[in-house]
Amino acid sequence: MPLSTTTNVALRTAAVGPVTVFYREAGDPAKPALLLLHGFPSSSHMFRDLIPRLADSYHVVAPDLPGFGFTTTPERGQFDYTFDNLAKVIEQFTDVIGLASYALYVFDYGAPVGFRLALSRPQRVTGIISQNGNAYEEGLSDGWAPIRQYWQEPSQENRDALRSLLTLEGTRWQYVHGVPDETKVAPESYWLDYALLSRPGQDEIQLDLFGNYAANVALYPAFQSYFATRRPPVLAVWGRHDPFFLPPGAEAFRRDNPNAEVHLLDTGHFALETHAADIASLIRAFLARALARP
Repeated sequence: MPLSTTTNVALRTAAVGPVTVFYREAGDPAKPALLLLHGFPSSSHMFRDLIPRLADSYHVVAPDLPGFGFTTTPERGQFDYTFDNLAKVIEQFTDVIGLASYALYVFDYGAPVGFRLALSRPQRVTGIISQNGNAYEEGLSDGWAPIRQYWQEPSQENRDALRSLLTLEGTRWQYVHGVPDETKVAPESYWLDYALLSRPGQDEIQLDLFGNYAANVALYPAFQSYFATRRPPVLAVWGRHDPFFLPPGAEAFRRDNPNAEVHLLDTGHFALETHAADIASLIRAFLARALARP
């Protein structure tokens, strides 16, 4: 469907404990809900081209995770930056805004957050769209080696070795790597991410989350058991040239749910930058089938 030029995307906030969650919302709340969860180092801004393509048929909600975007960032020591805590905030956020059920769109960090929501309240999840949102060891590339080293030996030296991922060059690389035509990637995307990463104290928050990502890998068996036993409708749509999450991670969803749909696109990690229209079409067709299930 073509991009709507009339969609009104509201910019809102919701108080969730010590965090004020910033979120984008569009569509009729009476229609099926779609919860969009972004990844590192981005925010709900990454969904700017997707939301208008879906809001005529769905109630679309895209929050910024704690430590990202325009959600408030409590100081370390007042808030522990772990994926368990990110998921708790987003779960409470869905209660505050009254999302009783929703399909999940998960990307990168949004995947372990969203999958925790599914484990906690499986009856609320009507379907899962995973766009480069990994839950399988075979999906982890060699690009994780420096972070794995930090998991195994959390020294200051290994922690500092990860700071290159927080630079403008490192941020831009995540956006353009594997994209056949880099001119298709809007530069304001990675510049905004870099500006937000450059706020005081942000570097240490992001390094904490790099270290805590090991907890997500430890939960992979639980996520996989959920896919196998609950059999939620799954659409895996993947940038095949992602330097972090490999196509085998998309294909692996079929191991636990043979009905999972898998589509590999000729792009990189941030597939929405180049393929928003294609992904929107896949989502529409997928949700039409998923929501029609008894």
